Amino acid sequence: MVDAPSRAQAASMVQHAACMTYGANGDFSERQGVDLASVLPLDSRRVTWLDIHGMTEPSALEPFSTSLGIHPLTLEDILNTEQRPKMEDFGDYVFIDLNMLWYDSEQGVEAQQVSFILGSRYVISFQRGDVDVFAGVRERLRSGKGRLRKMGADYLAYALVDAVVDNYFLVLEKLGEEIEDIEEALIANPGRETLRGIHHLKRELLHLRKSVWPLREAVGALDRGESALIQPGTRAYLRDVYDHTIQVIDALETYRDMVSGMLDIYLSSISNRMNEVMKVLTIISTVFIPLTFLAGVYGMNFRFMPELSWRWGYPALLGIMLTVAAVMLAFFRRKKWL
Repeated sequence: MVDAPSRAQAASMVQHAACMTYGANGDFSERQGVDLASVLPLDSRRVTWLDIHGMTEPSALEPFSTSLGIHPLTLEDILNTEQRPKMEDFGDYVFIDLNMLWYDSEQGVEAQQVSFILGSRYVISFQRGDVDVFAGVRERLRSGKGRLRKMGADYLAYALVDAVVDNYFLVLEKLGEEIEDIEEALIANPGRETLRGIHHLKRELLHLRKSVWPLREAVGALDRGESALIQPGTRAYLRDVYDHTIQVIDALETYRDMVSGMLDIYLSSISNRMNEVMKVLTIISTVFIPLTFLAGVYGMNFRFMPELSWRWGYPALLGIMLTVAAVMLAFFRRKKWL
């Protein structure tokens, strides 16, 4: 039998934890770097938001799993960073697992898993990386502006999910700027770098697509679910988030079509450039065919060729060659082949 971790051990399994509590009467408190065990027992009269960064062991949440009845499978899903976005209703709480995306100027689209446990008077959020999209939610709680501190835990969960979804629009905006840059390169001078940019965009959009479609399903399940933890008034806001996911999908599909079109344009441009090169080489070869014929005739090693002993034979032959080449080039230009 494995012993429960001590407070010091549990703290070492979590990089950082912050706790915010607030009530409908306007009271608010915030603590940073809290010990998870010290948060218990939760105040049933106030809403508690516990934000955990970098949990490495499920045993760090053992006090919560015992006090709040969190299923062991939920703890496993929280630690599984390859988890597909989903929503599960366990009766006493709702588990939400999402992919949070952001754009890095060097690495492109990056992702980290964020998870939420929604209870009757609490929300526990789990983040893996250093990027934090919940800063806006924290500021709204600190300032007391809006309805956030007047609503329940379900509305807080909505605000957190909405922050994740809104970040998808920022990622799409950055990808849109990349698409515009590649379009300009396609018009100016497409090259290997342009092709690499197109393939990079295709990978980024595929990555985004793998995250946003399950995201839509998870948000839709959260809205259509029958959990008593989500009030009817909050479901209207969840439907708005669901609409946002649809907008993200529509924009994503538009971008995918644009990138596919850019690849076709690039291949067509390269083909046209090759055709231009082949046309020039063909014209050069065509011009030299009669010149080569004349040079071959008078290059034959016969004794009795009258032109060989003629004083003006050499300059006359050069003049004929130049005249033939000029006539052929004029003919090609008249036909608009040049």
